[in-house]
Amino acid sequence: MAGAAPTTAFGQVVIGPPGSGKTTYCLGMSEFLRALGRRVAVVNLDPANEGLPYECAVDVGELVGLADVMDALRLGPNGGLLYCMEYLEANMDWLHAKLNPLRDHYFLFDCPGQVELCTHHGALRSIFSQMVQWDLRLTAVHLVDSHYCTDPAKFISVLCTSLATMLHVELPHVNLLSKMDLIEHYGKLAFNLDYYTEVLDLSYLLDHLTSDPFFRHYRQLNEKLVQLIEDYSLVSFIPLNIQVLGTRRPLPPGFPRAWDLITSRDKESIQRVLQAVDKANGYCFGVHEQRSLEAMMSAAVGADFHFSSTLGIQEKYLTPSDQSVEQEAMQL
Repeated sequence: MAGAAPTTAFGQVVIGPPGSGKTTYCLGMSEFLRALGRRVAVVNLDPANEGLPYECAVDVGELVGLADVMDALRLGPNGGLLYCMEYLEANMDWLHAKLNPLRDHYFLFDCPGQVELCTHHGALRSIFSQMVQWDLRLTAVHLVDSHYCTDPAKFISVLCTSLATMLHVELPHVNLLSKMDLIEHYGKLAFNLDYYTEVLDLSYLLDHLTSDPFFRHYRQLNEKLVQLIEDYSLVSFIPLNIQVLGTRRPLPPGFPRAWDLITSRDKESIQRVLQAVDKANGYCFGVHEQRSLEAMMSAAVGADFHFSSTLGIQEKYLTPSDQSVEQEAMQL
């Protein structure tokens, strides 16, 4: 009798620039998934990631180490990391052997933070493509720092990077604005939070840019970039904040779980992210968790309204403006 066919597995590949909160996201999301009763396996694909705060099921450091590559080949951090990813791409049988016994788990892949890996370098995309052929249904979760919203030029740059990542990675995609508690540490938002999460009419940002003498000379370039983003109309964001222990070490025995240290409002934002991810990779239609017909139909037709959730996050983390709508309009 032939052996049973391997079961379909689900997971998330967590990508984003360095320092955007990928490792903290993996810690908080893994705790949330375990609270839901899912069996979780966190896989570290970043050879430069040391002192992991979560329990790591598979660590690419067992295959190749960034420090060893830099010493042996005399490469810098970026070049060494690219080599490590190419080495993993050439040794996918090692990763397959590590993941195969964990097929009954939900996977979280903590990926390297070099932007070029997700925008034009082919190694990481090839790794994702190979895992999809192993019947792993993956969703790319792309994190960017929320404080970029306070600078129109940086926000347009983030939109371009997010769009390039979506087109290059070729996976179902969810974009997140991370570290919402720090969103106004570098300046005030020009518009309400939903303007940035839903990526509404970007012509208003162009008006802000032209008020700067430096960017006034590049108005035509900015107009073309905005037109490109709006023509694709793919990029949107979900606000997220996970405040757990500020440590890179695993929690000591007897210490409260990281999930118990997350506030209720932050748990709501994590739940909203998980709903979007489950809809993207099809987990919500599976049999692993009992789902009502109403919830399945809601996911199928996209009948989920997030305005109230975004408004709640705005009330928590953004300082209310003392100006009236008319005064703000006059400034614009």
